[in-house]
Amino acid sequence: MLCPRLKKETMCNTRSTIVYTGLFSSVLLSFFLYSCTQSSGSMQPPGPVPVPVIVVDTVTATTYQEYPATLEGRVNVEIRAQVDGYLDEIYVDEGAFVKAGQPLFRINDLPYQEQLNNALASLHAAEANLYKAELELEKMRTLTKNNVVSDVQLKLAESGHEVAKANVEQSKAAVSLARINLGYTVIKAPVSGYIGRIPKRIGSLVGRADQQALTTLSDVSEVYAYFSMSEIDFISFNRDNEGNSVEEKIKHLLPVTLLLADGNTFGQEGKIEVVDGQFDKTTGSISVRATFPNPNGLLRSGNTGKVLVHRRHHAALLVPQEATMEIQDKIFVFAVGDSNKVSRQPVTVSGKSGTSYLVESGVAPGTRIVYSGLGNLQEGAAIQPQVVNTDSIH
Repeated sequence: MLCPRLKKETMCNTRSTIVYTGLFSSVLLSFFLYSCTQSSGSMQPPGPVPVPVIVVDTVTATTYQEYPATLEGRVNVEIRAQVDGYLDEIYVDEGAFVKAGQPLFRINDLPYQEQLNNALASLHAAEANLYKAELELEKMRTLTKNNVVSDVQLKLAESGHEVAKANVEQSKAAVSLARINLGYTVIKAPVSGYIGRIPKRIGSLVGRADQQALTTLSDVSEVYAYFSMSEIDFISFNRDNEGNSVEEKIKHLLPVTLLLADGNTFGQEGKIEVVDGQFDKTTGSISVRATFPNPNGLLRSGNTGKVLVHRRHHAALLVPQEATMEIQDKIFVFAVGDSNKVSRQPVTVSGKSGTSYLVESGVAPGTRIVYSGLGNLQEGAAIQPQVVNTDSIH
């Protein structure tokens, strides 16, 4: 049995323990609430994302426009027979290079040799008749002088002499024509170039009435690239180039480039030389011819490609293609506003310079635009601009 004092101390200790335990629980609860409050307060929305940005500025640039083109040799001529006959010889093969004057084909010449012999015989007969007419004329002159015959007979002799002279000239022309036809039996190259397809074979009957040529000969030391320019492009051509006439403007044009069918650039630069005199009413375009040197014969008639017409711009706004996006055939950029919020703006493109667009409208000098990562941006999103040096881009 506890004494009253011990019992009193025990009760005091128990009460102190309960008070202490309650105080400790309150502290833990307060700390837990404080921790939760601090944790919930630290879950703030993320800040602006760092995004590369460039500043649009005016530069001197060269842009180009592409025009589909067809190529032809400087001379592209069909080789046809000028006399009728059987083909006896073919001296060349398809694709061979020949020089001007080199024999290509030979037509059987026996009929034309006989025509020449006949013309020569007629010429000899005409010359003999002329000699006889000259003797007759001299005799009549002597008789008329001695009053043996009348003047009428002298005039008849003079007339016969003139007829004989005309017959000689006619026979000479027949001989020349026969020689020409005989020469046509050997068909020679009119220019140096490459032989095309040869559809005829030895023994084929050929002639002037044939619809199909014997072959095609192409001089491709230079090639002509023909392309069409729209009316709008032609107006820009007249406005942007120096000169009072089309001929003068052509002289101030930059060299043009030929893009081959495989996408590679031809090694020789060309020059625009001719612009057609009128527009095609059906297409609304005008034909233009550019000339390219072809020293190695790499290009042939019938090749296709694209002519790149270059223009120099002294105050151009260039925007890298990477800084643009295309939606429904329209080109957009993300412009950065004063509050670093982006807005999508359409731009008008008039050409290309390397990997950049030449922009006519939509942005102004000094405008900040997003350089990359456009697909992750939303209209009105805030960003943290990081300016990129444009010297390494253009």
